[in-house]
Amino acid sequence: MTKIDSIFSTQSDLPWMRQLNLSSADQRRNKAVKTMPHYPPRELALTLDHVARATRPVADFAFPSTFCPATDADYATFVDRLMAEKPEGALHIFAYGSLIWSQPFVPVAQRRAVAWGWHRQFCLETRGHRGTPETPGLMMALMSGGQCAGLALEIEAGQERQVLGVLSRREFPFVETLAYRRWLRLETAEGPIRGLTFWAGPTGPRIKRGLPLRTAAAQMARACGPHGSTAEYLRNTVLSLEEQGFHDRNLWELQRLVAEEIDAAFCSSVGSPE
Repeated sequence: MTKIDSIFSTQSDLPWMRQLNLSSADQRRNKAVKTMPHYPPRELALTLDHVARATRPVADFAFPSTFCPATDADYATFVDRLMAEKPEGALHIFAYGSLIWSQPFVPVAQRRAVAWGWHRQFCLETRGHRGTPETPGLMMALMSGGQCAGLALEIEAGQERQVLGVLSRREFPFVETLAYRRWLRLETAEGPIRGLTFWAGPTGPRIKRGLPLRTAAAQMARACGPHGSTAEYLRNTVLSLEEQGFHDRNLWELQRLVAEEIDAAFCSSVGSPE
């Protein structure tokens, strides 16, 4: 058994692969989605000026990790497994973060959707991408508990393998991380569907679950890597949620705290530290 096979061998009978059954609780959730309010966007405390102050040039470097980089063969096997798991009908990708504002494909449709039992959290410590070994950043994942509103992105028929290949390379640079995908039950106004999402329920020493928002904000305000700052990622995510009419209470408070941290750490002159 190969390393990638061993990762998937323990996931052959997960609850999200079983048939949908509508209970009375399911029906109440479906009704709640149909009546989900579309909030007007609010003005963020975390501005473009804050992002500029938190951003600095960082040369690209080899990502420091003990994990095994995924190969073309690994990605091909991964896509085969996803296609085998895919529910009947259209393929849907659940976008809860950067896939809302940075989509490497054009969906044929998108629906407001809610994933019950999950919530967004900046808990994935990264020493590359939007951080460095000296100043690690925090990226977002889905963690258990609560509910998460996002978008169900429908993939054009016949384009599933191509889109999954692109997303696999974007989301999972290492073999060990390929396990952090999950098929979620999504409630939409048209009824429940299954959608694929990435970085759901990750575990390991780099997962900083339950960080106080102030602690997370202090780390995020100072983190910047070859692909930009963590503050930029946070602002883009909260802004896109607001534009879609979603209010995420924790992320809204987090962006305010990150703005405060940047104000405290950097002077108002763009790019000049105190």
